[in-house]
Amino acid sequence: LTYCRQESVMIMQKDSRLLLGQRVRSLRKSKNLSQEELARISHVDRTYITSLENGHRNVSILLIQKICEGLGVSLKAFFNDELFQ
Repeated sequence: LTYCRQESVMIMQKDSRLLLGQRVRSLRKSKNLSQEELARISHVDRTYITSLENGHRNVSILLIQKICEGLGVSLKAFFNDELFQ
C-alpha cells in the first residue's frame, strides 16, 4: 500500500511537470518566441527551457515567475488555464 501511494505521488509529480511544460510551450509559441529567445529574455539557459517544456524539470515558483515575465503574463494568467483545472 505504501508503495502504491509513493508511485501515485511520483506519477502526479511527473504529470505536473508535463503540464507546466505544456503551458510554457503553448504560451511561448503563441508569442512566436523560440526557446532561445524565451531563455534570453527570462535569463535562463535554453537547455533549461527545453527540459522544462519536456517535463524533465522540477521548477521553482521563482523560476516560473521569471519565465512568466519573459512571456509577458502574470502568474495568475499562467495558471488560469484549463490544463490546471
